Amino acid sequence: MANNNKTLSAANKAKKDEFYTQLSDIENELKHYKAFFRDKTVLCNCDDPYESNFFKYFAINFNHLGLKKLICTCYAGSPVVYTQLTFFGEERVMQEKTDKKPYKIEITEVKDLNNDGAVDLTDIKLLLQSVNGKPELLKGNGDFRSDECIELLKQADVVVTNPPFSLFREYVAQLVEYNKKFIIIGNQNAITYKEIFPLLKDNKMWLGYGFNRNCAHFINTHYSDIATDRDHKAGMIRVSGVMWYTNIDIDKRHENMILYKSYNSNEFPNYDNYNAIEVSKSADIPQDYNGAMGVPITFMQHYNPAQFDIIGASESEGKGFSNGLWIEESKVAQPLVCGEKKYKRIFIKRKAQ
Repeated sequence: MANNNKTLSAANKAKKDEFYTQLSDIENELKHYKAFFRDKTVLCNCDDPYESNFFKYFAINFNHLGLKKLICTCYAGSPVVYTQLTFFGEERVMQEKTDKKPYKIEITEVKDLNNDGAVDLTDIKLLLQSVNGKPELLKGNGDFRSDECIELLKQADVVVTNPPFSLFREYVAQLVEYNKKFIIIGNQNAITYKEIFPLLKDNKMWLGYGFNRNCAHFINTHYSDIATDRDHKAGMIRVSGVMWYTNIDIDKRHENMILYKSYNSNEFPNYDNYNAIEVSKSADIPQDYNGAMGVPITFMQHYNPAQFDIIGASESEGKGFSNGLWIEESKVAQPLVCGEKKYKRIFIKRKAQ
């Protein structure tokens, strides 16, 4: 049964990667990039045109943004595999095939099809039903790594989507390989991934404007739990630590943090095992300290490369980022204060004034 259990696990992971982003969250982020999109070919390569709000956003705003082309593709999904115990105690594998199809749609113009004076969701629905706008079945399964989807990627100027969180490293690696601009959603823990952190450190990738309190509410019918936070949304799953990642220049990354605290050794102790001080809140970075500092990974939301240098990070996935911080016994590099381990830290220095 080992192979079947692996298949079950893979299928469950694929299903739980189907996070559908709210249109309002897409609008709140992409309003900061509007000028960039003019005359661009946009690819949304994790987006069912019948369900994705990324597709809806770009289709409705196609003319307003001045897009050249919109391409959307979606993954067919894995068969849903599950186990069932019979009355005789025999474990039998059952399989239920998904009815999701790997579609592709390419749009080069959007018109007011119902002649009401504006392009809206009704027009997009009519477009999907028309001969010119009807999605086509892909030859393969729609995986972004397939040759068919890579050919579409080559046509794109910018990629905008919510990729599978479990494939985030591979997804970003592909964008970098093909030198693509992007605006994508990912978990904040990706900041210290060994494949992602060097891109942030070398200013090849940075954080966008983000979600309110770094929490997003997604539609995902495969979860039984729903949001219970103060910004509860019925029927939705609340996910903490969610970020927008991009390599498109935005005003936000040129804004200096306002520093108001002064350094003192009691409030900002030195690490036991690393030559830097602990700053437990990014807002408390001392304005008069020029040495190395360890700050929470949420600092990256405020990072301005003209104000700070990133010199390393604590290494939950392997040594090489911190310029010397490494605990051989645990194989995990974590800074210590009076023997207490601190969670993931970014090590920074203020730019020389």
